[in-house]
Amino acid sequence: MKLSLRHPHSWNLSPKQAVELQRRLAVHVREQVLARPPRTVAGVDVSIRDGLAHVAIVVLSIPDLVIVDSVLRRADVPFPYVPGLLSFRELPVVIPALESFSSLPDVIVTDGHGLAHPRRFGLACHLGVQLDCPTFGVAKKRYVGRHDEPGPKKGCTTPLLDERTHERLGTVVRTRDHVQPVFVSVGHRITLMEAECLTLSFARGYRIPEPTRQAHLLSRRS
Repeated sequence: MKLSLRHPHSWNLSPKQAVELQRRLAVHVREQVLARPPRTVAGVDVSIRDGLAHVAIVVLSIPDLVIVDSVLRRADVPFPYVPGLLSFRELPVVIPALESFSSLPDVIVTDGHGLAHPRRFGLACHLGVQLDCPTFGVAKKRYVGRHDEPGPKKGCTTPLLDERTHERLGTVVRTRDHVQPVFVSVGHRITLMEAECLTLSFARGYRIPEPTRQAHLLSRRS
């Protein structure tokens, strides 16, 4: 499958140019109800080891979360580590890996933020806008905003808010009893409520939702 990017651009950018591009592309992010219930979900994970990017994408069926497809690739690291610019480090290797599939899954989950980002354009937003597909982010750590601690049981949530404007950036979700929560935010073409519900439905006894957990396990095998 050859993917066509909706807003093609060079990946060979300076950090300053990358920040400017994020600001320009952020206006294209849309939060909207899914057109239909998703039947497949892909989890994306990129780990950097030995100077290489190890890219793993695992596609699971919904609701049973059976693995139906996967891809594992290694590639040169295309961009230095700069806080807030994760998409420029990962997407140049993630997008070619997605082309291994015959079609895109109904929704993609990234191990990173979406709107919960200083410029409201995290990894999940960049991927979703470029592919024009539903995406959301489930991150292990907060990057921006403030929140109260959610209740201790699985399913407890609390809003993630901008510290200055009090804008809702995402939701802090407890995916397992008495473990650290995760940070869920919209990427593109999905609502925050849908992203929350899917995150909890993908939580099967672990802190990390099954799509990105399986992708992480696969990435460590390379």
